[in-house]
Amino acid sequence: DASMLHAVIMAGGSGTRFWPASRRERPKQFLTLATDTPLLRMTFERLGDLVPPERVWVVTAEATADASREVLPELPAGNVLAEPVGRNTAACVGFAAHAMLSEDPDAICIVLPADHVIGQEERFRSAMVAGGRVVERDGGLLTFGVQPTRPETGYGYLEVGQEHSRDGEWVVHRLQRFVEKPDAERAQRYIDSARFLWNAGIFAWRAVDLLDEIRRQLPELATGLDRLAKAIGSSEADAVLAEVYPTLPATSVDFGVMEGAQTCWTMPVDFPWSDIGSWSALAGEIPGDSSDNHSRGRIHSKDARGNVLVSTGPVVSVVGVENLVVVATADAVLVVPKDEAQRVKEVVEALREKGWDLSLIH
Repeated sequence: DASMLHAVIMAGGSGTRFWPASRRERPKQFLTLATDTPLLRMTFERLGDLVPPERVWVVTAEATADASREVLPELPAGNVLAEPVGRNTAACVGFAAHAMLSEDPDAICIVLPADHVIGQEERFRSAMVAGGRVVERDGGLLTFGVQPTRPETGYGYLEVGQEHSRDGEWVVHRLQRFVEKPDAERAQRYIDSARFLWNAGIFAWRAVDLLDEIRRQLPELATGLDRLAKAIGSSEADAVLAEVYPTLPATSVDFGVMEGAQTCWTMPVDFPWSDIGSWSALAGEIPGDSSDNHSRGRIHSKDARGNVLVSTGPVVSVVGVENLVVVATADAVLVVPKDEAQRVKEVVEALREKGWDLSLIH
């Protein structure tokens, strides 16, 4: 029974790797990258009827709170929680846990990043329900791990421990440990051992259990969150948020909470999953033509192959080039070799230093 499931969508990222389409007021989760639906909206729609809109919470930056409400008009306005500054994911999920507990003391929570692409949505929902049942019954914190399909060096990994229980076709294991992004050789060893999963950053827990772990491991964060919780719904809420949030320690939920948690589970899942970490990753999401060019917008290509070509405005024509990412917007153009697409972050830094038109950057 999914009667008390809540969903938290983490939509605070700045998406610098998707410049020039991604800007401070419109970061990656608002872009229509793979389809004509913004990624944030796709994340919400993926829940289907699993969680009603009044139990869906979005944590985002103040600069994008209004945009979040526009993209998700079904949500009560108060379910969009605006962070005055980003303090990483432990603060984000703790903030959301307090908000839902103020309405539902038994809240069971699934946590989803706003900017992932997932296939086989029925299967996704089935896994979420099973994960929710595990933490409702056994407590602890659960992370969903994606069965790896290649020795990817861009993802963190989970090492799977002994089997704990089964729920239909879903199997829950103890989580042995989190592993940082490996080099190519280690990634191949992980795949060969069949004991490792990609860390998808999707979690399930009871809100009270998460906050207990934060209290045990991150007392400073717990104290700040408690002050926020006391102000929820009062006339001081905004003032307390503005004062307290910037003082919260910035640590990730993986490193700060999950790694040291007393009870940690993982559930292997096999639905198609991508975090679309860079422009080059779009090649896996946009259909390619016979020359393996993956295009969106008004694009003309001739004797070109293996390119990712995106325009949100001008006509882009490429002739005789290979393995490039070309992205054009109304006021900026990016050209980078496909295998160096991660370096877009460097561009954003450099533009910031130049002091150019700040609407261009984050």
